[in-house]
Amino acid sequence: MDLSNDTIVARATAPGRAGIGIIRISGSRCLCVVDKLILQSCSKSVKNQNRKATLAKFVDENNTVIDQGLVLYFAGPYSFTGEDVIELHAHGGVVLLDWLLQRCIDSGARLANPGEFSLRAFLNNKIDLVQAEAIADLIDSSSRQAVRNAASSLQGFFSNEIESLVESIVEIRVQVEAQIDFVDESIETLEQSKIRFQIERALGSLRMILRSANQGCVLQEGLRVAIVGRPNAGKSSLLNCLAGQNRAIVTEYAGTTRDVLREKILLGDLPIEILDTAGLRETNDPIEREGISRALQSINECDLVLLIFDAAQTDPEQEIKNITKYFDEIDKALDERKVILIENKIDLLGKQPQMVQQDNWRVVSLSAKQVLGIPYLIRSVYEYAGIVETGENQYTARRRHLQSLEQAESYLKQCFENFFNISLELIAEDLKLVQKELNVITGKFTADDLLGKIFSKFCIGK
Repeated sequence: MDLSNDTIVARATAPGRAGIGIIRISGSRCLCVVDKLILQSCSKSVKNQNRKATLAKFVDENNTVIDQGLVLYFAGPYSFTGEDVIELHAHGGVVLLDWLLQRCIDSGARLANPGEFSLRAFLNNKIDLVQAEAIADLIDSSSRQAVRNAASSLQGFFSNEIESLVESIVEIRVQVEAQIDFVDESIETLEQSKIRFQIERALGSLRMILRSANQGCVLQEGLRVAIVGRPNAGKSSLLNCLAGQNRAIVTEYAGTTRDVLREKILLGDLPIEILDTAGLRETNDPIEREGISRALQSINECDLVLLIFDAAQTDPEQEIKNITKYFDEIDKALDERKVILIENKIDLLGKQPQMVQQDNWRVVSLSAKQVLGIPYLIRSVYEYAGIVETGENQYTARRRHLQSLEQAESYLKQCFENFFNISLELIAEDLKLVQKELNVITGKFTADDLLGKIFSKFCIGK
């Protein structure tokens, strides 16, 4: 990614026709660029109207007016990027905005790279890396709760949690280093047992952050869920029920579903990609056998399995025996930790919807056709995902955040468990690694290649 200090320009609004379109310019020469785009009678007014809107007429290369709109000037460092920033608010015509964008480029600006505005804000210490990523998450949010979480991260809640934990780690490091450097001196230091207690307390705080971050990551990225079962168990009916419309063909004939059907839905505030699979049974039909093979393979790529069966035909214990034999084909055991058993068609037996724990398996009794017991299923999926009642300070998170937090947890856990069995020098080194992993999250210690990877996924105008 180009990290130069050129003046950059990009559309800040989505492509297409709209009432208003915005072009954003950032850099030391943005006033010079805009001087060539508007009538000179408006130019002086723009320079004198910091953080205020100025009505201006946009002109072409022959000084002929092509539109009239607003110009907003934000003098650095009090702007989003920390540089001089100007926004042109014009009418949202495709040709018009492309014309104005090209005029900016012809006047000395460079087309911005994806995420370069946010990158400059990060490099100029206007935001940290977590807040920068929260901007992209806010734009990409697919539910209201995801929006709330991203907004909280943008306001700094996640960053503040990390910074507070880093301060605790630094304090512990100071005490450990004092024990190492002044072991023979008569100075006041905490006893080693008290240092270990502080490590335990920091480990508890880290685990709380990790749980919240994991929840925020799931709400942002969603889950991939496979519906698996024998023919006519009600797989397609359950998909249609959760999707709220007929997305899969439902018939009384076995083997109707031959391929893996994928549908993206919102389950409350949780984005889900549902995989409806072919029924598992013995068959000589080569097409159906291929569908069954794909159904089994889909389990490898999903986060959760909904194993559905007909309540009138079998019971949970027998169904597990019936289905698990198919998993030998893919050398994969059915992990009860990522499976919810769905006892379907309870309306035919006059049974009531319920959710129970049977041995190590979660069993939900429902009727997909009659839409009975679905709240129990939603609750089970939420519990599997680790989603609890959200508060004001929930925040969004990404996989890289979880990886750093998990690595920091492993180092800190090692410090706590082996505190009296290894040297203080090794404890100090592990604490140093904990701090390094936490600083990677906010960007205080970040490789340039990671920056390029993160910001390249942003919108061009951000």
